[in-house]
Amino acid sequence: MDNLYCGISCNLDSNILATALPLLEKGAVEAIEWSFDALFRHADIPAWFDELLQLFASEGRLIGHGVYYSLFSGTWKREQQEWLDNLKSTADRYHFDHITEHFGYMTGEDFHKGAPLSVPYNQTTLQIARDRISRMYAACGRPIGLENLAFSYAYEDLEKHGAFLKEILSEVNGFIILDLHNVYCQVKNFNIDFEKLISAYPLEMVREIHISGGSWEDSTVEVGKKIRRDTHDDAVPEEVFEYLKTVIPKVPNLKFVMLEQMGSALKTMDSQAQFRSDFIKMNQICKQAQATKPKSNNVFLPKEKLPTRPAFESAQLAKEQATLTNILENSADFQEAKSRLSTSILSHSDWKIEQWDDVMLETAFAISQKWKDGF
Repeated sequence: MDNLYCGISCNLDSNILATALPLLEKGAVEAIEWSFDALFRHADIPAWFDELLQLFASEGRLIGHGVYYSLFSGTWKREQQEWLDNLKSTADRYHFDHITEHFGYMTGEDFHKGAPLSVPYNQTTLQIARDRISRMYAACGRPIGLENLAFSYAYEDLEKHGAFLKEILSEVNGFIILDLHNVYCQVKNFNIDFEKLISAYPLEMVREIHISGGSWEDSTVEVGKKIRRDTHDDAVPEEVFEYLKTVIPKVPNLKFVMLEQMGSALKTMDSQAQFRSDFIKMNQICKQAQATKPKSNNVFLPKEKLPTRPAFESAQLAKEQATLTNILENSADFQEAKSRLSTSILSHSDWKIEQWDDVMLETAFAISQKWKDGF
């Protein structure tokens, strides 16, 4: 039987740190997940935060979680190489247990702006993603994981997402972060059964689970329809805790379960108390499941030496991504965005925009408008 560690996403944020301090003082936090590439906001890491990271790293309980690598960008950018250089130097200093990134590409003019959006599931995007994650492994020498999406354009994407993740990760024998609030968003937005959706994932590849909260937005396209967004700004829904109970026995290689919340949502005593309550509840679920957890048999490291090769690029994909970004960020409203898409190079392409749900295109428009100037 292997240990199952419960932790929190803990960045250099005063609200998160103030909220987590009572849990840290009690020794309740067993692992930390750190978005190491968010440090562009900070010139230096304070000594006390460095000591906190080193403490968890020394016990094999520090996880690196990337945000800005932009895995599916059609061209290989200078910012991506800089990201890898930063990953290497950071991984040399902190002994991460593993390194993860988000599925998707960043739409903004630089890697600290824009929204992470999905791509067509085809051979071009598969090759690009395999190339990019092999570079991640070469930079850090640690197991590499990808997080499942909270957002999809169409129902068909849900059915293919797990299998596509498996194809990508086979390049480095990588793993999946199963974000259960992301699953919750898909369940609610597409009115799909949780068990049916979760069965489409290769659960033997799950090494880490995320839980979090989010928000609801009213659709202007479909009256009465509410869209669930993965905004990380509220308490964990009860259904997500139930998902956690259901899933743990199905993921034999699970090692970490992490609670996420934005520091901007932890400004009040009540919100901080709720976060700690959610952590305690998550921890209790994990400890109850610990006794029956099977032993892991996958260390998620490449089974053979990875080849060195030039970065794979697709000028056509880059052009399509730029077109989508421009339309979503610069249209006056959803209807204009839909009209412009229908006459763009994305029409009748692998993007299959003709199959996109209107409410999900509306959501992509809203996400892009919100984040085009940065997080």
